[in-house]
Amino acid sequence: MSTKYVFVTGGVASSLGKGIIASSLAKLLQARGYKVANQKLDPYINIDPGTLNPYEHGECYVTDDGAETDLDLGHYERFTGCPTSQANNITTGRIYQNVINKERRGDYLGKTVQIVPHITDEIKRNIKLLGNKGEYDVVITEIGGTVGDIESLPFIEAVRQLRWELGEKSVLIHLTLVPFLSASGELKTKPTQHSVKALLEIGVQPDVLVLRTEHELNSDLRRKVALFCNVAPKAVIQSIDVSTIYEVPIKMREEKLDEIVLEQLGLPLNSEPDLESWKKFLYKLKNYSKEVRIGLVGKYVELHDAYKSIVEAFIHAGAVNDCKVNIEWVHSEELNEQNAADCLKNLHGILVAPGFGHRGISGKLVAIRYARENNIPFLGICLGMQCAVIEFARHVLNLADANSSEMEQTPHPVIDLMDSQLNVTEKGGTMRLGAYKCELTEGSKAYEAYGQKEIQERHRHRYEFNSKYREDFEKAGMITTGINPESGLTEIVEIPAHKWFVGVQFHPEYKSTVIKPHPLFVSFIKACLS
Repeated sequence: MSTKYVFVTGGVASSLGKGIIASSLAKLLQARGYKVANQKLDPYINIDPGTLNPYEHGECYVTDDGAETDLDLGHYERFTGCPTSQANNITTGRIYQNVINKERRGDYLGKTVQIVPHITDEIKRNIKLLGNKGEYDVVITEIGGTVGDIESLPFIEAVRQLRWELGEKSVLIHLTLVPFLSASGELKTKPTQHSVKALLEIGVQPDVLVLRTEHELNSDLRRKVALFCNVAPKAVIQSIDVSTIYEVPIKMREEKLDEIVLEQLGLPLNSEPDLESWKKFLYKLKNYSKEVRIGLVGKYVELHDAYKSIVEAFIHAGAVNDCKVNIEWVHSEELNEQNAADCLKNLHGILVAPGFGHRGISGKLVAIRYARENNIPFLGICLGMQCAVIEFARHVLNLADANSSEMEQTPHPVIDLMDSQLNVTEKGGTMRLGAYKCELTEGSKAYEAYGQKEIQERHRHRYEFNSKYREDFEKAGMITTGINPESGLTEIVEIPAHKWFVGVQFHPEYKSTVIKPHPLFVSFIKACLS
């Protein structure tokens, strides 16, 4: 069977949840036995989000093959359990870079290079990369931004061309907002009509409309939208507000989104979707018997999406442990030795988040010291692990000026630049990225959590634990319990005398999914409960 394509666009407003709808549809099709891949097209000119401040675009998600990508790929993996790659996230920057490189090589044989056909052809080529593998029945491509944005136009034009070329092999889902005006007590469909009109002006007719709403949509309103937007009434889908994103697949199943899409693609319905494990997770998520308070210490806490994968990993781990994880957001720039006790005293556990640069470091060190000295379960991720090393060096090894060479010149660089990074000058895509092996020490907290000797985890860093200090640390009580077998780099540090104190150089949150919660987060929450 040749690959079929589903395109998801958005209108009226941004942040309506195109990624969640795309992920939910993928989950439903997967539950019916189809092989599905999700893809995100981002209209910004950055090559990837790797150099973007988290305030700009939320977290940067990393795949096994080392691609720095949009955070929606995290949703794709959490919902389907299928790993993504560089081919699953395409930006305007990468499209233009590829076209310009071809022009410089002379690939266009002297032709004038234009948006149509050269840019649109490159977009179409990238959309079909996953389908051409022959591994997937359906590829769901989400187009970032909102219809009408200047930067999205080449993507929409490419979709128009591709749909014409594919014929009956494609479906376009358009997600819009139906606002509720409290003054008149009415739901308004006019914004949706205008959004569809903007699509039609580009030459694209949506097949399915998903309407984001705070209130139930009655049949009259659905028929009205169908009439004005040239879609079948049954293809007007309601996406009502829910308490958790993990309810959306169930809601979309109730609305028969999967059936409508399969029917329009000409694919058989097969059996009913198998959602038992998903429903069990939802039941545990809502019917918990315990609660824990975890302090998430970071410098981007004003924007919770900066730590999206960590938040979701806590949700997964909480369900496994029959508890609700309440996150206390602690701004590391506002934390100091004077207010630490007041800010942290009621927490069951402390997580120090990843990041870059010196801003907020002192607060992270204060939080780590408080966790270490008060025997509070602690998990440090990437820079959080490095801060744990610095704090231990200063207050246990009595190396008062110990630091990371990322922050300042120091006689005791307990965290130092990796050898492979010494001659790197460009910032984008040059860190240690992607999945690397790690061998665990038997009997360690990490080994107990994973239950196996060798693991693979995803990385995103330039600096590492300085192995010259490893013996001094181990004599003082902080031991290395995870090592990369090829390079000998320290991946995990622990304090065995502590209740649960683990720092990891990698990002475990990236691999936590609904069906397979990450073992480190599960173990951390279990320790917090005890």
